[in-house]
Amino acid sequence: MTNENTTTTALILGATGGIGGAIGAALRRRGWTVKALARDPAKAAAGWQNGSSPLWIAGDAMNEADVVAAAAGTSVIVHAVNPPGYRNWDRLVLPMIGNSLAAARAAGGARIILPGTVYNFEAGTTTVVDGTTPQSARSRKGAIRTKMERLLEDAAPDVPSLILRAGDFFGPGIRQSWFAQAMVTPGAPVRRIVNPAIGAGHSWAYLPDLAETFARLIEMPDRLDAFERLQFEGHVDASGTEMIEAVRAAVGRDIPVRAFPWWLMRCLAPFGGFPREVVEVEPYWRHPMRLDNRRLQRLLGNEPHTPLDTAVRHTLEALGCLDQRGTLSQAA
Repeated sequence: MTNENTTTTALILGATGGIGGAIGAALRRRGWTVKALARDPAKAAAGWQNGSSPLWIAGDAMNEADVVAAAAGTSVIVHAVNPPGYRNWDRLVLPMIGNSLAAARAAGGARIILPGTVYNFEAGTTTVVDGTTPQSARSRKGAIRTKMERLLEDAAPDVPSLILRAGDFFGPGIRQSWFAQAMVTPGAPVRRIVNPAIGAGHSWAYLPDLAETFARLIEMPDRLDAFERLQFEGHVDASGTEMIEAVRAAVGRDIPVRAFPWWLMRCLAPFGGFPREVVEVEPYWRHPMRLDNRRLQRLLGNEPHTPLDTAVRHTLEALGCLDQRGTLSQAA
């Protein structure tokens, strides 16, 4: 049965990551009790930079018993945990969502919250995504994400869930992202911009806006379907150059642009590891895909939306690429 209690206690899996930490912080600001699972709670607590810290619990998202124990007394489980560096998706992703499902059942039907991706859809043939768009991706990563969502759909209504799909993340507190790991260099002046887009538009999600959206939705369980699949439109860079121009505006001068070395990734992909994983997502930088947020807007009234120039400036400041006046950082 669906959880009928009104407890405002949430468990975050992946709280040390960007999106998990941001959702946890947004819930804490609203007065929620937030628990977070971490293999090393002391290290996780020391590295927390999102305001009021959650209650850290020792455990591993790969261990069902750990997740079940941590989820006791919760109404929400935020499943924001992913293998680091795109590695070992085929071995780790599905067992982890299985553990979350087991924990949700044990907690009496806690709602699972899953940040969704566009990898479930075939790039080049899918231009607009809504809650009914067929999931037809042929990539390994896309097939796994599709299976994750199918498991959640099959578990409803006994275990309710919410999937909120968004584009590539950027914002303060997230360093494992295309923006922070490819476009600019954290802690250093912006002397060049590396552009992953291949002559096409791209969808971006500013992390504070996305976390605010998650928190608002979590607080309206009576308005959500037992299996709810929503889209966060975010910032649609229609030309593939708007993000670059926003970085230049924040820095205050014309920064040279270099293309991301997709050719090198393709050469190295047969050897596995990071290049193989990255090459799988290349089509999503070659073909635009827009997220239809009409259902989300009907629920919330509007989608939280920070202007792109402001969002990029705050992101660069947090990454140590700008000083407080918006000029180039003097860090080496």
